Amino acid sequence: MTHTEERIPRPARQRRAGPPSPASRERQSVTAMLEAGSVALVGASGRPGSFGQRMVTEVSRSPSRPEIYLVNPRYAEIGGRPCYPTLADLPRPADLVLLGVPDAVLEDQLALAAQAGARAAVIFGSAHGERLRASLARIAADAGMALCGAGCMGFVNVARGLRAIGYLEPDPLPAGPVALVTHSGSIFSAMLRARRAIGYTIAVSAGQELVTAAADYLEYALGLPQTRVIALVLEAIRKPDALRRALGRAAERDIPVVLLTAGASTAGRALVTAHSGALAAADGCWEALARAYGLHRVGDMAELTDTLELFAAGRRARPAARGTGEASRTGEASRTAEASRTAEASRTAEASGIAEASGIATVHDSGLERAHAADLADELGVPFAKLGEPTLAALAGILDPGLEPGNPLDVWGTGADTRELLGASLRLLADDPAVTAVALAVDLVPELDGDRSYPLAALDAAAATGKPVAVLAGIPAAVDPEAAAQLRASGVPVLEGMRSGLLALRHLAEHGSRVTGTPERPGPGGVTPPGPGRLAAALPAAAAPGQPVTGAPLLALLREYGIATARAEPAAGLPEALAAAEAIGYPVVLKTDEPGIAHKTEAGGVLLGIAGPEALADAYAGMAGRLGPRVLVCQSVPAGVELSIGLSRDPALGLLIVVGAGGTLVELLADRAVALPPVGAEQAIELLGGLRVSRLLAGARGAPAADIGAIAGAVAALSGLAADLGERVEALDINPLICGPSGAVAVDALLLPRDA
Repeated sequence: MTHTEERIPRPARQRRAGPPSPASRERQSVTAMLEAGSVALVGASGRPGSFGQRMVTEVSRSPSRPEIYLVNPRYAEIGGRPCYPTLADLPRPADLVLLGVPDAVLEDQLALAAQAGARAAVIFGSAHGERLRASLARIAADAGMALCGAGCMGFVNVARGLRAIGYLEPDPLPAGPVALVTHSGSIFSAMLRARRAIGYTIAVSAGQELVTAAADYLEYALGLPQTRVIALVLEAIRKPDALRRALGRAAERDIPVVLLTAGASTAGRALVTAHSGALAAADGCWEALARAYGLHRVGDMAELTDTLELFAAGRRARPAARGTGEASRTGEASRTAEASRTAEASRTAEASGIAEASGIATVHDSGLERAHAADLADELGVPFAKLGEPTLAALAGILDPGLEPGNPLDVWGTGADTRELLGASLRLLADDPAVTAVALAVDLVPELDGDRSYPLAALDAAAATGKPVAVLAGIPAAVDPEAAAQLRASGVPVLEGMRSGLLALRHLAEHGSRVTGTPERPGPGGVTPPGPGRLAAALPAAAAPGQPVTGAPLLALLREYGIATARAEPAAGLPEALAAAEAIGYPVVLKTDEPGIAHKTEAGGVLLGIAGPEALADAYAGMAGRLGPRVLVCQSVPAGVELSIGLSRDPALGLLIVVGAGGTLVELLADRAVALPPVGAEQAIELLGGLRVSRLLAGARGAPAADIGAIAGAVAALSGLAADLGERVEALDINPLICGPSGAVAVDALLLPRDA
């Protein structure tokens, strides 16, 4: 694979009837950067081994052959090219300026670039300090310049033949379907230098994204017809609206997006802040983004590279229904979701993203490694296909005596006719309608006798089926480079690790089966939501900025949106409390309603099962003496599974829907799922199925199952409330939502308005 050999002319400056929009100008500047027809290298050098020399070397390797202007007052010429003292001395404006200079002169040099009419720049240096970074961003933004960096490695536009980097990378770079955008320069270089079957349209080391962000590069990449896979390695979200638009475009075009993030832990967020100058998104933000747009989140670099290689090979998985009589050859995975499943089965099906009986198939040359693969697949939620009787019978006919047909399949018996046995097994498995992809799960070690049966068997199988075929190696360090290269050159991925490879196969099976994009806003369960006046009454933010809203007014608001709540009456004295209990009916629950007590249980402000007036009088006296006279008298709700549902504001994405274990388990279990609103009932069922507590909802140890439909309806109604609350709320927590066979009832809630 090589660069596209084409010369890119300088982007034309066309006359327009009117000024372009800011978004249009930004797209034009990004295109001018990534397809620059002329490049000025500030800090160019003739000194061997210097950054300035490497910069000259790399840009000179560009297949598009841009005009190159060297800038350094210390040289009259470098390598036969004239060298100009300053950017102001160039014969014509450069489309792109590479700034290989120290921080001390960055401001001056970027300002000169802007004055000289440059349309874009790359800042390799760290630009240390908030003042410097802000000044650089302002200079570029005022001039309408795209800006890669600071603290970056630059970019390579393989599809258009431009190398704008200052570090030596392979030449030529492999062309292919993957567009890579990473905040990490080290990952940028590692990916370009990896001996994998991954070729690129563009690869960008975005650094601190002072002006131009991942969303801008992604938007450009989606405009390249060669881009069929996206790889994002991100620490933070900048330009969230633009990122969501680009991810939506990728989903509409069925382009898989593979995402690796950093900064999920407290320590990780601190390190990200130190590295990139931006606060990392909390993990819930990434989870919600991935769920909304069908992103494939990976946990480490091994999973990232295996998944990218598998997607880059181009074959897609699509299980066929039983009884079709024909194996599915190409396309997407299908999905079957049934609300009547047990929660455990639902979670497994949702994790796999494919039909219940379908999955992968693997062929092994070791009984122990086969068992190890089965154990790992079970742990990771990677389904093996349930083979049909014709497939099992055909396998039985080719296996050595004593070997049982099945999936995963161990074929090692006498060791005779290895290529034929392995190839036939893979072909038979691929022909089964339930199999989405097949893998030869062997270590692919160098064969000291020169035998090539293993790679040849995989190639035979790939030639006989349109389904994905891969080699799944157990020990990366033992993989035979020559065999791996032969397989990859023929389009057969070599997955370098049993765990990472199985996860990559799961991503392949999931792709296309997910519901991506944001659904229509769900209605509030047939209840007409209140107007802005009712919301304003429930959110006295102007009178008490940041003070929580709780108690009867908030529960009443939830009811107006179709969320069932326990009846609650406020009281400021014992007579009112007694009257409220009489109206509600004993037994009742007594809760403190004093302002500022957000966690009532921990404060001793919740008393259950008060059976009559005398018990209520005693309970009220004790609570009023400890916490204050204001209380809520509440309806008792039958016991059930306690959930927490609510809203939480992310700095980048805004309000998120959070569903998880409730009551005292909310912090102990950290069992939650996060989604971007709006969330409808169907997606709410999916969120619930991913919780560990879902097993309790399904009915454990003979307990009746909770009404999943009612719970999902409450989540969907909360989503409608989120749309109306908009920017006025920081967080809303309904905890607990008591869930049983007769419905889901909110018994307590707390809302935190945003500061004015």
